[in-house]
Formats: sequence, structure tokens, C-alpha cells
Amino acid sequence: MPTLYYAVGACSLAPHIVLEWIGAPYEAVKVQYGSDELRAVNPAGAVPTFREDDGWLLTQAGAILDYLAHKHPEAGLAGGDGARAEAETHRWSAFFTSDVHAAFWPIFMPDRYTTDRSEAARRAVVEAGHGLVAKQFGILDRHLAGREHILDGGRSVIDAYAFPMIRWAAKLLPGGLVGYPNVQALHDRLTADPGVRTVLAREEGV
Repeated sequence: MPTLYYAVGACSLAPHIVLEWIGAPYEAVKVQYGSDELRAVNPAGAVPTFREDDGWLLTQAGAILDYLAHKHPEAGLAGGDGARAEAETHRWSAFFTSDVHAAFWPIFMPDRYTTDRSEAARRAVVEAGHGLVAKQFGILDRHLAGREHILDGGRSVIDAYAFPMIRWAAKLLPGGLVGYPNVQALHDRLTADPGVRTVLAREEGV
């Protein structure tokens, strides 16, 4: 059976949601980031890690989401048909990987970004991270004006990819999602989705 290795609070939430939306049998295994259990499957010790029933392994959230969308076209999660729709899917996948996710690293691990170990330097790095995230969420919020989903083709793997990062922003940005009403609306729609609720209950017991 296809197996997803996930960690609570990580971007592995995205493929977990997509697997639930697809509705085909799968197994979800909760692991700790960097644990021996996870390294036995993925030497990098990172999530998400996806293992097919024949043992083939795939890592990196964007790649897993793209694979699942194409493996299960019947689920309609690829974001639409045609070269331009596919390019838009890849564009927004890259946006979340390279622009949004990366913007959170100074908040998550400020010590990586300064050799000054003072608390003031640490706070300055975190504040810079807040600014980076705010910039990217401004782009996302403007894009979502008048839209229910990120892509024109309706609900897609990209909505799922956005969801864990939107949750991070709600918790970590000063003021949360205040100032991003369209992002807040997407968050609320996804939170109300039955598949998302099932996954959140499994991961976090909410």
C-alpha cells in the first residue's frame, strides 16, 4: 500500500490531504523529523517521504504532489488541462517551495542566519523573516482576490500545498492573517473541508 511518512506541523500535511482527497487506499505513518525510524526509509531524515507499494521512494513535497495529481487524474487535482494550466501549477508549486517556505526559515531557525548569538540579533533575524513572509503573503492575497482556489482549474494540490504554510503564518506572523482576508478565506474553506478535517484529526487530534 502507498505510504506517507509525515510529521505534525510540517509541510507533509499537504500530501496527506491530497491522499485523503484522492480516496484510494494509503497508509500514513507519523514520524519524528530526523528520527532513526525515518532515516531508515529516507536517509535525509526529512518529511514528507512517500513510498509506493513496490518500494519506490519519492521525497520533496512539490514532487510528491505533482506525482499524485498525475497518478490519479480522476481526482481532478492537477489544476486544469493544457500546457498553460500545467505551467501555472508548476509556477505556484515553485512559489510555495522557493519563496514562501524559504521565507519561514529565519523564523524557525534564526541561529542559521547570524553569527551573533545575542538575543537582540536573534530577534532581528526573526523580524526579518516576518517581513519576508509578509511580502509573499501579500502576493498570495492579491492573487486570491475573487477566487475560491489558487488555480483556475478549481481545488488542486496547490491549495493543499498552501494550507500548512497558511497555518504557520496564522500562528507566527504578528497579527496572524489580519491584513490577508483572501488568504484567511482560503484557510477557512480548507479547514471546513471534510478531507482536511479528517487529516487534521489524525495528525493533531483536532
